[in-house]
Amino acid sequence: MSRRLVVLLSGRGSNLGALIEQVHLHPGVAAEIVGVVSSRRDAVGLERAAAANLYTRAIDHRDFPDRESFDAALARAILPLAPDRLILAGFMRILTNAFVERFSPSILNVHPSLLPDFRGLDTHRRALMRGDAYAGASIHVVTPDLDAGPVIARVRVPIRKADTPESLAERVLAAEHLLFPEVLRWDAAGRLVLEREQVLLDHRALPATGIDLRVDREELVPC
Repeated sequence: MSRRLVVLLSGRGSNLGALIEQVHLHPGVAAEIVGVVSSRRDAVGLERAAAANLYTRAIDHRDFPDRESFDAALARAILPLAPDRLILAGFMRILTNAFVERFSPSILNVHPSLLPDFRGLDTHRRALMRGDAYAGASIHVVTPDLDAGPVIARVRVPIRKADTPESLAERVLAAEHLLFPEVLRWDAAGRLVLEREQVLLDHRALPATGIDLRVDREELVPC
């Protein structure tokens, strides 16, 4: 049976484009995107989804007085789609504990750092300020604690001497476009078991930092 994916976004939807091409439209992957829901009605990602003939819905957070009422409306929009996984792909809202608990542990997020380092915002500037040799992105299970859920996989991106937060962000985003589809392919193949405290890959518990990968000639390889 094909995995039913609902993608949540807030902006351009660049990761959505990668998921459409490498997961939704790939004949060898047993997963389909059954809906795309945006927290902004003007998100460009909705146009990308509509161009791919995907169901779209905008639940604009600006129409609600608080996070709780927004999340309740978001859940009402999602539930009829009967998702197996909620995919946060550039979804720029912090979900309430009640929402997370309702769908846990089936919410996956991409975060632009090598978790557990640099939870929250401004990750690339913080990596540069600390003088790190690598930045990157992580796919993790969403839990009530921000960016603290079990990590499934990370992709490392070397930091260059001339990097700015903007140039580093561009290269990390390109790596995300390989990482998220790879993780969803593992999931569609039945290789992943998601739990609130840990993730199993091929029946083995992953380490706290998940699987470490790097990009080599536009492909992911183990570090």
